[in-house]
Order: sequence, then C-alpha cells, then structure tokens
Amino acid sequence: MLLTFMAKVCAISKRGSIVGGGYSNRTRATQFNPTGMNRKYPNLQKKRIYIPELKKTMNLVISTRSLKTIQKHGAYATLKKAGLI
Repeated sequence: MLLTFMAKVCAISKRGSIVGGGYSNRTRATQFNPTGMNRKYPNLQKKRIYIPELKKTMNLVISTRSLKTIQKHGAYATLKKAGLI
C-alpha cells in the first residue's frame, strides 16, 4: 500500500478528529464569547507491520489504540476485519 499523504484517519478503526472544548452554557448566556471549540486528533503513527501469514509487510497510518488491537488479536485477523487484506 503506497501512502501519498498523511491521513488524519486511522486505517483500521476509521477514527478521525472530534470537536471538543468550548464554554459552558452559563458563560454563553451571560456574556458574549466565541464558543472556543478546538479539534482533537487521534494519536496517529506511521507503522510498518509484518504479516507472517502472507509473508509481507504493509505501511499503515494507524492510531496507537489500533496498534494495541494488533498486538492483542494479531496482524492478519485485525487487518482482515478492517478490510485491508
């Protein structure tokens, strides 16, 4: 798999960014203020993963949470469930 750009979405779990932060409703009701929202991104890492069943490696952009899933269930099972194999 050839990566041409750094994705902001995990290849396995398909998790992307979320919007968080902001002011409470009380603050918003009593004074003029922008919402102050900010975008939070998942912890994405570029990893080269070896799949022993296929005897090949894959370059993936995955979150650290997905990396723990690969360690628990194995690379082949996790990538097959995600539809990458």
